[in-house]
Amino acid sequence: MNKLIKTLLLLLFPLIAMAQGLDGSDQLIVVTSKSWDDIQATAQRYERRGKSFEKFEAPFAVVLGKNGMGWGKGQLNPGRPEGPVKQEGDGKAPAGVFGLGTAFGYEPSTNTRLPYLPLTATIECVDDSQSAHYNALVDSSAVARDWSSSERMRRSDDLYRQGIFIRHNTLATPAAGSCIFFHIWRGPTAPTRGCTAMAPADIARLFNWLDPGKSPVLVQLPEAQYEQLRQRWELPKR
Repeated sequence: MNKLIKTLLLLLFPLIAMAQGLDGSDQLIVVTSKSWDDIQATAQRYERRGKSFEKFEAPFAVVLGKNGMGWGKGQLNPGRPEGPVKQEGDGKAPAGVFGLGTAFGYEPSTNTRLPYLPLTATIECVDDSQSAHYNALVDSSAVARDWSSSERMRRSDDLYRQGIFIRHNTLATPAAGSCIFFHIWRGPTAPTRGCTAMAPADIARLFNWLDPGKSPVLVQLPEAQYEQLRQRWELPKR
C-alpha cells in the first residue's frame, strides 16, 4: 500500500462519524463506578427500542485508571461540574460521553463490524502533546517522527490482543489526555493507566455486538454524576 495512503487511513481510523451525544445512537455502553477514586466499575449495554434504551444482556465488571476517573473531553458538555479533570499521565479514565473508533488487535483480521487495525511492531499511539500526531494511532514506518513519547501497540502480553479506541480528546487539546482504549484487563482488581479494561470474553462480546451503523456511544461516570446528568443528557435508568 502506498505509504501516504496507509498513513492517512491510520489517522482516520479513530474518527468515525458519530451523532452528537445520544441523538441517533442505537447502542450504548454505560460504565459507572461508586466514586471518582474507585478503580472498579460496572458496564451495562443498552439498545434503543423506539425512543428509549433497554438493557441488553447482563452487566459485566471492568477496571478503570489507577486514580479512578476525571472529566474528559467528549461529546457532551457537563457545564461546570464538580470533580477532577483528566490530564495527560494522571492515571485517570475519562468521564463523560464518548464515541468509539477503530477496533485493533494482534490477529490479521477478526470478526467485527468495526473498522479493524491489525497491530504490527511499528504501530504506535502518540502521547506527546507537542506532536502533530498527538492522540492518534500511527504507523511509525510511514510517518515522519515528531514525537518523543508514544505507546507501542504490539505488546508482549495479551492486553491489546483485542481493543477499541475510545474517542476522548479527539481534537487533541494538548495535555488533556490521550490513547484511551477498551482493552483486556490484567485482572479484576488490577487498574489501568487510564483505559477501561475487562475480561477477554467481555471485550470479545463488544467486538461482536458493536455496529458503527448504530452510532455506539460510551457513557462513563461515577454513579452520583450519572444521576445528576441523567435527565439533562436523556440517559437510561441504570
